Amino acid sequence: MEKFGYKAVVSGTVQGVGFRYFTAKKAKQLNITGYAKNLSNGTVEVLMFGTELQLQNLLDWLGKGPQMSSVIDVKMTPIPFSEQVGFSCY
Repeated sequence: MEKFGYKAVVSGTVQGVGFRYFTAKKAKQLNITGYAKNLSNGTVEVLMFGTELQLQNLLDWLGKGPQMSSVIDVKMTPIPFSEQVGFSCY
């Protein structure tokens, strides 16, 4: 099965509300590898690798986020697939 990579930058109220933790939890449920990290401008960067269906499911979830968050926008960029181990938070 072909695998893909995406970099998403999520803006809104996404820091200090558990966004990275819940993103990692969802990514692990979907067997997606990569990471979520806070950026200095208040956004969260999510690097994700998996099948097209897995990634679309996570992207759909990122558009809503966990209950305490308020997502305004998700900017997504395709990137080359890279073999990763697990899903981390930074």
